[in-house]
Amino acid sequence: MKKILVLHTGGTISMQADDQGKLNSSSDNPMKHVGLNLADIDLTVIDFFNIPSPHMTPYHMLALYHKIKETAGQFDGVVITHGTDTLEETAYFLDTMAVPDIPIVLTGAMRSSNELASDGIYNYLSALRVASHDKAAGKGVLVVMNDEIHAAKYVTKTHTTNVATLSTPTHGPLGILTKQEILFFKTAEPRVRFDLQSITGTVPIIKAYAGMGVGDGILSLLDPQKIDGIVIEALGAGNLPPEAAEEIKTLLSQDIPVVLVSRCFNGIAEPVYAYSGGGVKLAESGVMFIKELNSQKARLKLLIALNAELKEAELKDYIEG
Repeated sequence: MKKILVLHTGGTISMQADDQGKLNSSSDNPMKHVGLNLADIDLTVIDFFNIPSPHMTPYHMLALYHKIKETAGQFDGVVITHGTDTLEETAYFLDTMAVPDIPIVLTGAMRSSNELASDGIYNYLSALRVASHDKAAGKGVLVVMNDEIHAAKYVTKTHTTNVATLSTPTHGPLGILTKQEILFFKTAEPRVRFDLQSITGTVPIIKAYAGMGVGDGILSLLDPQKIDGIVIEALGAGNLPPEAAEEIKTLLSQDIPVVLVSRCFNGIAEPVYAYSGGGVKLAESGVMFIKELNSQKARLKLLIALNAELKEAELKDYIEG
């Protein structure tokens, strides 16, 4: 018998549609009334939050981590139901925390509990199957939806409404679920983990575009006194218009850490081009390049590193590692 802790946090999986098809949170989470014939699973279910996915913050993520850590040794696995808009960020955050080495699985739904062809119950059942599977341990935090198992580091939401929205563009899923089996094809690489007691700070994300910095001074609008770092979604392999690159230097001169990812959803940002504003020049000025993370996860990585008080070479090694 496997003991599984279920933490409901809200989102579409816990919502209902009204007569006009508009979705809203339900005070009575429909997932609590799901009748599942799980002979080998003992569930402990907690309505931890009941919030829409866009209401999720790093403070909520940290609370989830503390709850999981607090219950270490009591359960064989954890399932978290979550809204899909920010599910990948919560999964990534938990994947960088010192969680117990048991399966931790996030899932959600694209259709509410009373919509036609609702996917919530099926995804919930799939997540419970994975969380109780022996081979799911040691693979990091997982995201399970639509018969696929994804690594928290790489999974992202790719479609606004399709039930197959959660996917891993570059690497593909770690595994799949069939009617009778759970198959893993690979394992995500090990990650550095932190035991944070609190999390604070402001790290905005700025997306690069053609003509950035020409007449708009977009980066100069940021007050260095009110931010703790910045993530840039750069062009291509990691480049910026020259005017924007100059504004980046101003932030760096005021000890604001600048992290760079590509706005492309496939590939790796790296310093390749040596022209003005190119990645080589940006790296020489002190910009840190993050490999294989999208901007929202890069933001969390920098925020976590700053709260772990990483500085200078240690910060650079972690960010670029």
